Amino acid sequence: MTDYGRALRFGAFLTPDANEPAQLLGLAATAEDAGLDLLTFQDHPYQPRFLDTWTLLSYLAARTERIRLAPNVANLPLRPPAVLARSAAALDVLTDGRVELGLGSGYFFDAIEAMGGPVRSAGEHVDALDEAITLMRRLWQPGPPVHFEGTHYRLAGIEPGPLPAHPIELWVGAYQPRMLALTGRRADAWVPTLAYAPPDRVGAMTAILDDAARDAGRDPAEVRRIYNIAGTFNQRDTGLLQGPPARWIEQLAELALQLGFDTFVLGPGDDAERDLRRFAEEVAPGVVETVAASRRTRTAEPEPAPRAASVIGGQPTAGHAEAAGDGAATAVGQASQQTLLAVHQHLREELERLQGVVAEVAEGVTSAEAARGHLNQMTMRQNYWTLGAFCASYCRVVAIHHAIEDSAMFPELRAADASLGPVLDRLGQQHETIADLLEQVDDALVATVDDDRRLGEAQTAVAKLGDALLDHLAEEEAALLEPIGRLSIRL
Repeated sequence: MTDYGRALRFGAFLTPDANEPAQLLGLAATAEDAGLDLLTFQDHPYQPRFLDTWTLLSYLAARTERIRLAPNVANLPLRPPAVLARSAAALDVLTDGRVELGLGSGYFFDAIEAMGGPVRSAGEHVDALDEAITLMRRLWQPGPPVHFEGTHYRLAGIEPGPLPAHPIELWVGAYQPRMLALTGRRADAWVPTLAYAPPDRVGAMTAILDDAARDAGRDPAEVRRIYNIAGTFNQRDTGLLQGPPARWIEQLAELALQLGFDTFVLGPGDDAERDLRRFAEEVAPGVVETVAASRRTRTAEPEPAPRAASVIGGQPTAGHAEAAGDGAATAVGQASQQTLLAVHQHLREELERLQGVVAEVAEGVTSAEAARGHLNQMTMRQNYWTLGAFCASYCRVVAIHHAIEDSAMFPELRAADASLGPVLDRLGQQHETIADLLEQVDDALVATVDDDRRLGEAQTAVAKLGDALLDHLAEEEAALLEPIGRLSIRL
C-alpha cells in the first residue's frame, strides 16, 4: 500500500477547442460552480484548432473567483522559461494565488520544430526542463539579478519578479525513467495520464520517482500525485471508470490508497456538463469519505476481503479497502475529520516553507537586503513569498484557523460532549501561546529586514513557533478527531 496521506483534490481537464468557445467557457463555469478544485488545459501551440492555452487561462482567470488554474502541461520548448515564469507569476498575482504550472519537455518533436522550436533529442529535452526549473524558481524569489549559464538556456542578469502571490507548484508530466527521476528530485507534483500510465504500470513508475526523491534528501510524500483520468458513467460496471458513481468512488479510492494519487483531474465525455457535475457532486465527496475512513481504520483493523476486481492490473487483490468507517464516525464526521487534517497538513507545509525562507537568508542564497528591496515595493501583509511578508501572511492564516476553532468548532464540541471541556480549555490556551509566538516571529522578521545582524532572533522565533505549533497540531488531532467523527461536527 502506498498512501502518502495528502488531502484529496479534484479537477477538470478540458480541451481548448477553438471551434466551440462558448461551450468551453460554459464548462469552465460549471467546474467552478460544482465545486471542483482545479481547471486545467492541454498546451499544444502548434495545433491550429486549439485556443492558445495561456491566453485562455488568463481570460478564465478574470471570469472565475475560486478555482485554481493550470496548464496540463505547458509545452516548454515553445515557451521560453523566463517568459513563462513571468507570465505565471503575473497571473498568480492577479488571481490572488490561484495559479499552478504544469511543465512538459515536449513530445511531438516534428511539430515543435515546424513551429520554430529547438531541435533536440529526447534526452536533451529532459536536460532543458531541468535547467528551466532552476531558473524559473530563481526568478520567483527576491534577490539580485539572475545569471544562469546552461546548455539550453541562459540569463545574463535579469531582475527577479514579479514575485508570485503564493509558492507556485511545478507539476511535471513524466513517463520515462529520466523524467520520472527528475520529477522525484525537483518537482512539486507528478502528472501522468491514465491512457499512457494505466494503474498496472504506475507502481514501477512510482518506484523510480520515490527512489530519486529519497536520493535527493526529499520525502516522497512531498511530491503531489495528479492523475488525468477519463471514463463513462454507466449503469453497469464494465471496467475501470466505466460504471455508476458508486463504482467510480471505489476505484478512485483504491487508486489513492494503493498507488498514492491525491488529485484526480477528469477529462469529461460527450455529455461534459453532466460528467463534471456527477464527478464533483457525487464522486468526489464519496472518495474523500472512503479514503478518510480507510486512513483511520487501516492500522487498527485487518484488511477486509475484496468486494470486486481491483483496478490495479484488473485482478482481485486483498488490498481493496472497504468504504465503511470504523462504526463510530458518521459520514459528516468523517468528512470533517478529513477537512481538519487537510488544514493541519497545509499549516505544516507552510511552516516548512517559512523555515526554508529563513534558512536561505542564513545561507546567503537570499539576502535580507534583497528582501528589504522587495518589501519596499509592496504592502507588508499582502504578499506571500518574501521574507517577512511571507511570514505575515502565514501568521494570519494560523490566527484565522485558530479563531474559527475557538468561535465555532470548540463550542460545538463542548456543547455535544461536556467531558471534552478540560481538553478544549488546554487547546484554547495553546492558541493564545501560539498567537504570542506568531507576533514574535513577525516582529523578528521585520527587524531582520531592517538589520540583517538580527537574523538570529528570527531563527530563534521561528524555531519556537515550529515546536509549539507542531506539538499543538498533533495533540489536537489525537484529542479531537474521534469526537468530531462520532458527534457529527460539521466543519
